[in-house]
Amino acid sequence: MKTEFINLTPENLASEHLSCIIRTKIAHPGIEAKRLWLADRLKEGHVFRKLNEKATVFIEYAPCETAWVPIIGDNYYYLYCLWVDSAHKGKGYATSLMEYCIADAKEQGKSGICMLGAKKQKGWLSDQSFAKKFGFEVVDTTENGYELLALSFDGTMPKFASNAKRMEIENKELTIYFDRQCPFIDQYIQRIKNYCESNEVPVNWIHVDTLEKAKALPCVFNNWAVFYNGEFKTVNLIDAAYIKRILKK
Repeated sequence: MKTEFINLTPENLASEHLSCIIRTKIAHPGIEAKRLWLADRLKEGHVFRKLNEKATVFIEYAPCETAWVPIIGDNYYYLYCLWVDSAHKGKGYATSLMEYCIADAKEQGKSGICMLGAKKQKGWLSDQSFAKKFGFEVVDTTENGYELLALSFDGTMPKFASNAKRMEIENKELTIYFDRQCPFIDQYIQRIKNYCESNEVPVNWIHVDTLEKAKALPCVFNNWAVFYNGEFKTVNLIDAAYIKRILKK
């Protein structure tokens, strides 16, 4: 098994592969947006650790105090993403990355690690069944089935901010909150814009571009959140088929 992993740093950020989008030789705007976002986050203790090759094998986490999510977790790490693509599964990479995160948290004197999950696994969230093998457990929930999972080292527990459980807004139009944490966001924005313009569907885009905005969000959030008719729908990146379904309801 290849065991060489590297962490992104201010020095290597410009040259290293960011793992998520690897199927094009053309510069991808989502990747460059991610680099710019990470440039500021790395200064705050954000960690992006990856296999030292061009592969989608990485873990990404940050101190909860500076993580762009409406979660309260004093002295916790927030795990944004742990991803090993199908071509690299079965080699122990996910275990190595999770063990690194846990060891790092303990070395830094953290109280634990938390992550967003759901009663029904969401496609754009890390595998919570895998996390539970390391001792993660559900410590908070929302009425619509989202869960906060945590691995506590000292008995303290994180929680969703009260605003994150509101799950409603006044605007009835299709409304999408987003940040630049995920390289895929740029292409999904363009796809949705194209569909909405072609079908005369009004859409309200809200760029979450500060930590303060992220902490004050009216819903759970990992880097994306969708509302329609004033109600929260999903944290998943969505396509035209999904928009058609919710517009019919």
